[in-house]
Amino acid sequence: MSHYTALLDANVLYPASMRDLLMQIAVTDLFKAKWSADIHREWIEALVRNEPHRDRAALERTRDRMDRAMRDALVTGYDTLIPSLDLPDRGDRHVLAAAIVGRCDVIVTQNLKHFPASSLASYGIEAQHPDEFLTSHLHLAPGVFCSAVAKVRARLTAPPYTVEEYLAILTRQSLVGTVAELAPFSNLL
Repeated sequence: MSHYTALLDANVLYPASMRDLLMQIAVTDLFKAKWSADIHREWIEALVRNEPHRDRAALERTRDRMDRAMRDALVTGYDTLIPSLDLPDRGDRHVLAAAIVGRCDVIVTQNLKHFPASSLASYGIEAQHPDEFLTSHLHLAPGVFCSAVAKVRARLTAPPYTVEEYLAILTRQSLVGTVAELAPFSNLL
C-alpha cells in the first residue's frame, strides 16, 4: 500500500501499547517499519532497568517476533556512518545512521529535540512525534487504521479493555491527537 518508510526509535517501542499499535499498523502496509539491533537493545535495556520485574527473555522473544513479522525491518551495516553524524545527543547518532542506511523517510520518536530538522534535512529525513505520525496514517486510511486498533485491543484479554479504557492507555502514552481523531470511530474499535 505505502512506500513510506519509518525508523521506530527505542522510545516508541518501549511502551507495549505504542509498540503494538505501530506494529499492527505496519503489518497492514500503511508504512514500512524499520529498526536496528541497537534500537532493540535500547528499549529492552530501558524496560529491564525501569521495571526490574520484567522478564528479559520474554522481551527478547518480543524482539524476535518483531523481526520475523516485518520483512526487511532490521537495518544493519550503518556502524561506519555513526562517527560522521552530528546530533545534539551523540548517543542518538546510531538512530540517524540506521535511518539513512534503511532509506527511511521519517524517524518516529518522542525526543524531537534530539533530531533537529537542520541535522536531518540533508538526508531527506524528518523526525515526527508518534502522535503526529499515527494521526497522519489514520487520515490516510481510516478504515484500515481502525481495524488495526480493533485487532490490538482484541488481543488484550488479561484483562480485556473497553474502547474507552484502551483509548485512555493511548492518551497516557501522549497520543492525545490520535485518540481525539479515533473518538468518532469508537464503534469500529
